[in-house]
Amino acid sequence: MKTLNPGTRWYWFAAWAVRRVYYPLMGGLTVIGRERVPKQGAVILAPVHMSALDPPLVGAVSPRPVTFMAKEELFKIPGLGFLIRTLGAFPVRRGENDSSAFRFALQCLAEGGTLLVFPEGSRNDGQTMLPIQVGAGLLARKSGATVVPIGISGTEIMLPKGATRPKRAHLTLAFGEPFTYAEVAQCSQDRENRRAFSKELARRIVAACEEAGHTIKTAETDSR
Repeated sequence: MKTLNPGTRWYWFAAWAVRRVYYPLMGGLTVIGRERVPKQGAVILAPVHMSALDPPLVGAVSPRPVTFMAKEELFKIPGLGFLIRTLGAFPVRRGENDSSAFRFALQCLAEGGTLLVFPEGSRNDGQTMLPIQVGAGLLARKSGATVVPIGISGTEIMLPKGATRPKRAHLTLAFGEPFTYAEVAQCSQDRENRRAFSKELARRIVAACEEAGHTIKTAETDSR
């Protein structure tokens, strides 16, 4: 399986259709700060996660083609698995240490790709972020990638956790201020560095959400 998603014509057409057709019909879309995404080099896009609509939203508005993890079960659904693979998805086994998916993600970054990672690991309730998990920090540390926090407003209304049908809502996505693991990990102890990175990432995601017009609280980070 190829790692780097080069952005095929199909990928960019799908992104255009979602961005220019679907979301305008569903209430409109505003994007802030696309220029904050580096044009070259490894990048980790790290959004808040409130809805199943977050992955296609980020993929549709990113200025670079995105590779992203998706739960393994989705690839077993006839048609859907093939579709999301063509759009840059690769499977991950949730609830266990999937080392093969982690290696694949690192290889994507080593090739200078753009990787979408939800640092919370699962959807929150739209009001309070879940703890930042260790995976995002490990990827950032091992790859040296630039991390771009992302704030979102509206997906928690359009399709909140537990809902099955979307409803109309205006969406806003804000790319936050980028940073690297090395910029915040200045301690000699790995655990303290992981805690510092997680705290800073959570802070920047909250700030990006505020820029997008959505107020969300932070939770304690997973500092294992």
